[in-house]
Amino acid sequence: MSAYILGHKNPDTDSIISAIACAHLYRERGLDVVPVAQGKPAPETAYILERFGLTAPEVVTSVAGRDVYLVDFSDKAQAPADIDEANLKGIVDHHKLGDMTSTAPLECIIWTVGCTNTILKRMFDYMGFSIPANLAGAMLCAILSDTVIFKSPTCTETDKQVAAELALIAGIDDIQALGMDLFKAKSAVAGTAPRDLIFRDFKDFNMNGCTVGVGQLELVSLDLVAEMKADIQAELERVKQEGRHTALLLLTDIMKEGSELLMVSDEPARIAKAFGQDPALLEQGNLWLEGVMSRKKQVVPALEAGFRA
Repeated sequence: MSAYILGHKNPDTDSIISAIACAHLYRERGLDVVPVAQGKPAPETAYILERFGLTAPEVVTSVAGRDVYLVDFSDKAQAPADIDEANLKGIVDHHKLGDMTSTAPLECIIWTVGCTNTILKRMFDYMGFSIPANLAGAMLCAILSDTVIFKSPTCTETDKQVAAELALIAGIDDIQALGMDLFKAKSAVAGTAPRDLIFRDFKDFNMNGCTVGVGQLELVSLDLVAEMKADIQAELERVKQEGRHTALLLLTDIMKEGSELLMVSDEPARIAKAFGQDPALLEQGNLWLEGVMSRKKQVVPALEAGFRA
C-alpha cells in the first residue's frame, strides 16, 4: 500500500505542488509514495497544473492505516480527522512547528524560507536528482505564489535563488510575467460562492484553547470583490458559528501591498489589539492592515501573542 504525501486542508498552490514534487523526489529514492490532497485545486493551482501538464492529486479524506508524509503543514487542525490513526513518516514544511507527533523517528525538514518548494528544490540538489522541466515550472509558480512575486516579508534570498534556478530548468525567461499570470488566475472570483472564496485558502489554528480560522484571498485589486463583500461577511458569520472563537478573512491587495481584515469574533477588540489597531476603529468598518501580506509571518504570530496576553 503506497504511502501518502499530502498537504493541508483547503490546499493552496504550494500544498499541492509540493506534494507532487515531494512524491517525485521520494520515488527517485525508491520509496512507494503517491501525492494526494485534501481538496480540489483552486483556480490558480488548476491553471498551473494545466499549463505544465501535471495531474491533480487524488482527493482523500481519510489516512487511517497509511504511512503519511506531510508537506506544507504540521498542525493537527489542518490534517484529516483520523491523522492519529496514520503512521507519520516525515514532514517538509516552512511554517512554525505545529502539534503533530509520531510514534517513531521521522524525517523532518522545517526551514525558514518562503515556500515548501524552495526546500524541496534544495533536497533535490542535496540528493543529486534532476527535476523535469514541467515540474520545475510548477515549483517556480508555487514560490511566486507563496512569496507574492517576492513581495512577501517571508521571501528570502534563497527563494529568489531557487526561483532563478527553476526558471532555467523550465525554460522560463520572464519570471515577473509568469507571476502576474498566476495572480490573474488567482483573482478569478466571478460566479464563485462566498463560502468557496473564504475556504479557497483557509486554515484553523488552536490558540490558547480557542479555534481561530484564518482565510486569505489574494487579489490584484480589492475592487474585484467590492460588490460581494456583504455576502462574504454574512458567510463568515456562519463559518464562525461552526465551532470557532474567531473567523477571519484577509483580502490581500498584492498591488497596494496590504490587507483588509474581515472579522467575526467572540472578542473583536482582542483581535484588533493583536494587530496594534484601536478597537474603536471597528465601529467604522473593517480594518486595513498596511503592509500585511503574509498570514504565516504577520498574522498568525500576532494572533497567537494576542491570545496569550
